[in-house]
Amino acid sequence: MANYEAYKLVSKNKINLNKNVFSFLLDGQKDIHFSNDIVSIDDTQSLLLASGNFLTTEIVGANSYSCLLFFFSQKNINDFLLKYGHLFNPNDLNKSAASSPYFLMEKDNFIIHFINSIQQIYGLNQTISQKILELKFEEIMLYLADKYGQSFFVYLHSLLINEREFSFKMVIEKNLYTSLNIDEVAFLCNMSLSTFKRKFLQLYQESPGKWFQLKRLNKAKKLLLNNEATPSEIYMDFGYDSLSNFSTAFKNEFGYSPKNMMKT
Repeated sequence: MANYEAYKLVSKNKINLNKNVFSFLLDGQKDIHFSNDIVSIDDTQSLLLASGNFLTTEIVGANSYSCLLFFFSQKNINDFLLKYGHLFNPNDLNKSAASSPYFLMEKDNFIIHFINSIQQIYGLNQTISQKILELKFEEIMLYLADKYGQSFFVYLHSLLINEREFSFKMVIEKNLYTSLNIDEVAFLCNMSLSTFKRKFLQLYQESPGKWFQLKRLNKAKKLLLNNEATPSEIYMDFGYDSLSNFSTAFKNEFGYSPKNMMKT
């Protein structure tokens, strides 16, 4: 929880948010530029922001730019859905809806009173127990679920899906230039090989075998071009069991053998 204030225009501030957050705007205007969207709010609105990167422009209002921030984790969302998931229709999750990095809320009397209660807690200048914060989180979440209904639950579920996709992609990226084969990468993702292939195709629009091979061969090509290694030194690092198989794959992709890539 944090109370943020600014007294002059802050333009296109780079934000790297590692937790989700309720952004309750108290004074001024906020413009947020996401990778695929732009949203502007004033002090009659609030936002639930998903973790990630974005640019913010903060415009001073009557006295300042003022915003109350209430952070929460993916685990908090998961716990809430486990406890109150019976309140929504799971069939709605199958409806196609574009994933959004934010959920816009109109500031009504309940939210105003909620903000006031958070400010009073924040103003105590003492350590607040985690249990109290969890209860306040549950309070606002239940109210929003009651006010916005299925659309709010669908949005929360999309955050969990995004988190799982992020974890999946992290495993892919960290093992891209290793000697691991597709079956071993699938194991690290806690998936069967068939499930892994379906998930990979959904996210990358290409089969994992072809995608990994092309990425690894391009990396090998760069190393050879810069004379940083020889074919015999790197073929195993990129998952090939023999220099012959590496050379064949390389030639099939680029039209010449890896030896021809090395500068003399």
